[in-house]
Amino acid sequence: MNSLIMTSTEQGLIFAVLAIGVTITYKILDFADLSVEGTFPMGAFIFARFITSGLSPVTSTLLAFVFGTFAGLLTYTLNIKLKIRALLSGILTMTILYSVNLRLNGKSNIGLFSYDSIFQGFSTIVVLVAIVAAIKILMDLFLKTEIGYLLIATGDNETLVKSLGENSNKYKLIGLMLSNGLVSLSGALMAQYQGFAEITMGTGIIVVAIASIIIGDTIINNNKKIKNTTRAVAGALIYKFIGNLAIDLGLTPTDLKAINAIIVICFLSYNTFGPELKKASIKKGAGVYADN
Repeated sequence: MNSLIMTSTEQGLIFAVLAIGVTITYKILDFADLSVEGTFPMGAFIFARFITSGLSPVTSTLLAFVFGTFAGLLTYTLNIKLKIRALLSGILTMTILYSVNLRLNGKSNIGLFSYDSIFQGFSTIVVLVAIVAAIKILMDLFLKTEIGYLLIATGDNETLVKSLGENSNKYKLIGLMLSNGLVSLSGALMAQYQGFAEITMGTGIIVVAIASIIIGDTIINNNKKIKNTTRAVAGALIYKFIGNLAIDLGLTPTDLKAINAIIVICFLSYNTFGPELKKASIKKGAGVYADN
């Protein structure tokens, strides 16, 4: 059980970075960005490209974030400049990145066990906690700036932003680039954690991110003071624990995709029917009390 908790926590923290990134598009901008399924492995392949070229793990990880932002720029260009729908823009970006990722290293699987990582010489969980805490704090501070408020306003009421004389498209660009940068960073961390970069590691990753967000919102749904970043981190940790527990109880790793979908379905169903069942239960209890 201790091993399960430790592994779930480490993987959950890596996916917390992913969930924070997707929170920007999914919750703040209300933008259906499927490009993350290409950006996540892109981060892993960017890291692999630079670490095998002799750069340090820290520099390679930071470059994964920087290059990941260009995926957001591409999605923005397709959506805003070429007037392609948001969903299709993300899919097109994801498709392009598949070929880009293969071009980066010339093959679909890169072993990294013989290279240094940012976890070298340190406790993996301590490094991940520090990274996630730093990202969360910086994101919370950013969202309190003027640009951050206008980014939030763009998702809530784009017309209002335009009425203030601001270009809402600028904030969509910032949001998409920042989101994809964090997703790419998460991919780089995962590559170092598992010791390899693999072309299919992004398949279904959007479900993981949305599952984390939904779980966080469901578990922490009564306190509006708790920030979206906190919910994303909590949701990612809970999500990975549930998934790893299912594997530990006897399901095979090949069942993981189905487990991911079932987790999302369960929490979405709870959000839909839970409040109604709760009200019905309260009414029933009140009726019994009145009869007595």
